[in-house]
Amino acid sequence: MSEVGTRGKGSGPDGRTAAQIEADIYRTRQQLAATLDELAVAVHPSTLVGKAKADAKAAVDRTVGQAFVTANRGVEQARAQFVDEKGNLRKERVVPVAAVAAAVVVGWALLRRRRK
Repeated sequence: MSEVGTRGKGSGPDGRTAAQIEADIYRTRQQLAATLDELAVAVHPSTLVGKAKADAKAAVDRTVGQAFVTANRGVEQARAQFVDEKGNLRKERVVPVAAVAAAVVVGWALLRRRRK
């Protein structure tokens, strides 16, 4: 048996008509054009600059966020040294620190007075 005549008149070797082949070519060209447009936008200098700016901003935001968390943790640790679980001051720790701070201020004032 021969396959001649089983594909239909005007069909190609794969069984598609010329109109189907032309439609496939048209669709492929449209897809290729869309892909080329996407590539052109992706490599355009303004797109690259915008992406670099966004990446830099994200990095700064991350760094600032990490710095805030670290500073907040330090403040909480320092606070825990001077305040108990109930929120009351720990006088045994506050009084010595206040005395040292007062001594530093008085010493600094005396040094300033002597220089004049």
